[in-house]
Parts: sequence; structure tokens; C-alpha cells
Amino acid sequence: MGKSIIVAGLGHGGIAAAALLSKAGYDVTVYEKKSEGTLGYDWTDIFDPKALGVAEIPMPPEDKYEYKEDMTFCGPCGNNPLKQHVPLDAREIKMERRDIYNHLIENAVGCGVKIVYDCQVNGPILDGERVVGISTEKGDVLGDLVIDACGVNSPVRRNMPKSTGVQNEIDRAHKISIYRAFFNKASDEPTEDKFKVILFAGGKPGINWVAAEDEYTDVLIGRFTEFGIDEVNATLENLRKKNPRLGEERLRGGQFVEIPIRHTLSVPVADGYAAIGDSAFMPVPLIGSGMANAFKAAKILADTIIADKEDTYSAKTLWPYAVKYHKALSSGLAPLECVRSALLKLRPQDVEYCFESGIVNSDDITMSADFGSMGDLFAFDKDDIKKKIKGATGNKYLIKTLGGAVGKMVKVVVLSNQMPQEWDKAKVLDWAKKYDKAFM
Repeated sequence: MGKSIIVAGLGHGGIAAAALLSKAGYDVTVYEKKSEGTLGYDWTDIFDPKALGVAEIPMPPEDKYEYKEDMTFCGPCGNNPLKQHVPLDAREIKMERRDIYNHLIENAVGCGVKIVYDCQVNGPILDGERVVGISTEKGDVLGDLVIDACGVNSPVRRNMPKSTGVQNEIDRAHKISIYRAFFNKASDEPTEDKFKVILFAGGKPGINWVAAEDEYTDVLIGRFTEFGIDEVNATLENLRKKNPRLGEERLRGGQFVEIPIRHTLSVPVADGYAAIGDSAFMPVPLIGSGMANAFKAAKILADTIIADKEDTYSAKTLWPYAVKYHKALSSGLAPLECVRSALLKLRPQDVEYCFESGIVNSDDITMSADFGSMGDLFAFDKDDIKKKIKGATGNKYLIKTLGGAVGKMVKVVVLSNQMPQEWDKAKVLDWAKKYDKAFM
């Protein structure tokens, strides 16, 4: 014990793992580029509260959160809305992002974690293939293990040797760009659908949401391509036509962020290295929600590190973290990447057809707070699937696209089940190459 563990970045999974390890007696230091008190975007976020308990994090004070409303889903034209109905005990909670960070940091510091702010991480320090520390703008820092929680564009992961099998870069198609802001309430006109999600609004491949709160309107605009403020303003103008409560004065927010929406890194570990959270592409591949997954991963990673009685922190001793996380979450969620890929091939009229024809209905949407597979998001039985296939026959392009997605899902599931359970570098890298290729 007493081995030094470096956490690169204050990602949610990294700070959760840091707390667990520090509580277990490890010397843990987090290096974060932002200043103290500035973490978290200027908006709210939603996540499964039960995931906090998994990572041994206490629930936040009751005045800091509320339960999320049911969402209503619409096609490009906004017609035929489909509303989910989630029981209260299965709903996510909604908190200010900065309050979430304050809660996580307070818990970690209370467990003995040290945090160095205003310290940009530039990349890993390597001894051959082994990570022995991190390079920062304040100098080099050496340690026995580096936990990479720097996010989707992590400079640590992006500079790992390719020979380790850790994927450096992520394709643009595997990210969603998000603009989020809160606007003034322009009208007291009541709205039946308080939290509305619009797919392919304005014919653009992506999502928008408009959530009518008591004192403001929460707007999110998501695209699978780069976009800027001109497109944001044009989208807002269109949204106001059907959402009279959406005002023109931006009260807060207004940031652009990138979120990974693909399968988890097939090889998230190397000698002296483990990736977690957005650094390991852990958000749900279809919707980008990743906080709960990161908390669950933190517990698996901490347990794996503690189980390494020789303190080697090698790819071999860290590989059980990858295996257990894959079994618990990523294998079940991976098929959703095939769904996302299929959606991006559809035309706006195809998406609208799904709503109009009843191929998708309110009973299908079972998305609750705790989900680990596609079945937790969408509920289909065999008879229902047959009806949906029959209903889709009126759109040949839709049938062809969805058929291709199903074939890809089958391949992904088969290869997912072939993941090596123990570390053998040649076998692991061979499996990872085949598994990653199955999504293409």
C-alpha cells in the first residue's frame, strides 16, 4: 500500500475512483486544468441516483436535486408525439452540473484525495509501453498508475503507443456536438409536453430538446457534425414557432461540448494505465448519457486495483476491469451504436414515417434511470417486432437500412461474447481488431 496513483482530469469516473482508492489507503492525486470552483457547465444534468451508491458516494442534499420529468419524443414535423411513462422510483434525478461536481469533490477530499488545480495535462510519460506518469504544464509527475479521466479528447489516451492496443483517436461520426442554454420564459401559455425531444428537427441529423421550466426554457441542440452559432440561432428561430414559451434572452449556458457516442474502448488498459468515463467512451452510444456508467466503472476499477496484491498495475492485472465492465454494461449497450449508425443513414421523411405509421409508439419507450442494455431503453416482444416489420414495408429504404443494422447487431453480439477473459496481449489485440471492425 502507499503506492501513488495519478488521476488525470476531474472527470466524474476519475474523481469517484479516486475517492474509493484513497479511502482504501492509496496515495491519490488528481491533476485538473480548470481552477477550483469552476468545474461543471452552467446547466443541469440528469443521471441515475442509484449509481452514486454503487460508487459509495452519498446522496446529495435533497434541496440540490429533483426528479426528471417524463420526456415526449417527436419526429421532424413535431406530430404524433410519443410520451414515456417512467415510475418515480425509476426516474433519473436532475441537478446543477456544478452542484454535482461540488458534491463529488467534497466526498473525494473527505476520503483523502489531493487535487491540483490549474494544471493542464499534456500527455503520458512512458518507459517503453508502460505509463509511469504524466507530463503537465507545471512539470512531470511520476506515479505507479495513471487513471485517465481527461475526457473524449484526452491528451493521455491520444498519445498512448499504438502497440498497447489503446485506441488514440475517435472518428467524428462517433461524437455528438451539443449546444445547451437556458432562455427566458416568453409566455405563460401552458404546455402539455414539458420535456420535448425532437428528432431530425429542420431536417438536420441530430436531436433538439425543449424543456419548459417554471422560470426558463431549457434548450439543447445536438448534431453529429460540426456546427456554430449561426445554425444555433436559425434552429432557435424555428423552435420558437411551435414553442411560444421559448424566449430570445439567453439567461445562462451557451456552451458547445463534444460527447462520445460509440462503444466503449475495447482495450481501456495498458501497463500503468486505465481509462474511465468519456476517456474510455463510456456514455450510452445512442443518447450520450454517461455519468452513471462512469460511477459504476469507478467501483469496478477501484476493486480491480485493490485486488492487485503485487501492486504491478499491469495490463494483465488491470484487464479484469475491462472484462467486468464489458459484462456489466458495454456489451449490452454496444448494439445501440448500430441503431445510431442506422439512424444517421435515414432521411427525415423516414424518421417521420416511423412516427406516423406506428412503427414506434409510446409503449416501446421504456428508458428509465438504470439501463445496461438496449432492452432497457426499448421494449419489443416477438409479436410486436413482426407488426413493426410489416408496418415498415411501405418504406423500402427504411427496411433496407434497419435490416443492415440488425445484421450488424448480430455480428457485434457474437464478437462481444468472444472477449478474452484473461490477458493475453496477442489474443486481446486480435479480438479488439475484429470487435471494432464489426461496428463499421
